[in-house]
Amino acid sequence: MSRVTAILLLLLVAVAAAVLAFAFRGRSNRRERAVRELLDAADILEARLRTARAEIEAVAGDEADPVRIAMREMLRQRLWLQQHGATASLVELDKVRASFDDARLRLDQQLTQIERARAPLA
Repeated sequence: MSRVTAILLLLLVAVAAAVLAFAFRGRSNRRERAVRELLDAADILEARLRTARAEIEAVAGDEADPVRIAMREMLRQRLWLQQHGATASLVELDKVRASFDDARLRLDQQLTQIERARAPLA
């Protein structure tokens, strides 16, 4: 093997290693961002659930607690994330985050209906 070929081969291996390292780092950053966004979505949903519980209790009293099921589901998802977050695919993480976002939107709609029901008729 000529000296030039050996140098070119060495350069090719170094470039390939750099590309692989960069690709792995990018994937790791996407995963970290996905987990961080998922946890942020869970925090937002939890805050909205607490607000909803207070609003519903103000209207219907302590016995009516439709938020309890949503809180359990949110806590179940957080436990899943704690147990599987490190190995979950980005698709799985995105699905869980989407479920949090969907639940928050439905909750916001219900709270809007409660506000309208509580508002004095004009």
